[in-house]
Amino acid sequence: MTVFVYVDTSKQVGDKDHIKVFASHDAAETWFEQNDPEGVAFEYEVLE
Repeated sequence: MTVFVYVDTSKQVGDKDHIKVFASHDAAETWFEQNDPEGVAFEYEVLE
């Protein structure tokens, strides 16, 4: 399983909007279209 992670570098570490984690590529794309069209999320494996 993987997740997609976005870091908003304009926010302070610890701010609730500093990091966004998306369960799917589609969820990330939908959020980006509405909130940060230039943004990028990176895919990471979830360790179990």
